[in-house]
Amino acid sequence: MKYMFSVFFVAAVLNNFVLTNFLGICPFLGVSRRKGPALAMSGAVLFVMVIASIFTWLIYHYLLQKYDLEFLMIPSFILVIGSLVQLIEIFMRRFAPRMYDVFGIYLPLITTNCAILGVTLININRAFNFHTALVYSLGAGAGFGLAMIIMAGIREHLEYVDLPRPLQDIPIALLVAGLLSMAFQGFAGTVALLK
Repeated sequence: MKYMFSVFFVAAVLNNFVLTNFLGICPFLGVSRRKGPALAMSGAVLFVMVIASIFTWLIYHYLLQKYDLEFLMIPSFILVIGSLVQLIEIFMRRFAPRMYDVFGIYLPLITTNCAILGVTLININRAFNFHTALVYSLGAGAGFGLAMIIMAGIREHLEYVDLPRPLQDIPIALLVAGLLSMAFQGFAGTVALLK
């Protein structure tokens, strides 16, 4: 149990895909203006990360590895991720059209979100068993959500600050992201990193 908590903590905080590995920056900057859309995007990314990790782990171990087709790993993983995002997009268009409009182009960009592909590849490259891969994916998704919610909260408060024009919008978001990244680096060494 302690090992699984360490795996979760490492994925969520120490190796945060947004703030320490700089993966998934596009939706991070694009959807983190308000807490509502940031929370919804976090949920969508968490869902895709976990489900994609389950399917890709099974595909790799029971199909690609079994039949010596490891060279098809990346294309098959991208196909799984793209299919999951399409399902989310169809669901949101049907049952949450307002949220679908808020996400705009950022929802299909989950397909090309390198954080999701990164999680699936790390699960294979580090030879995680199924349970460890699942916990690592949950931690990575939670870490992505944590970064999104923190950033959205800060950006909402920055709307009430009289910033110089060159710092408004993306420049201040990048500065805040850099400061958050430095803060997350302060957790380094609290848990032995997974090999």
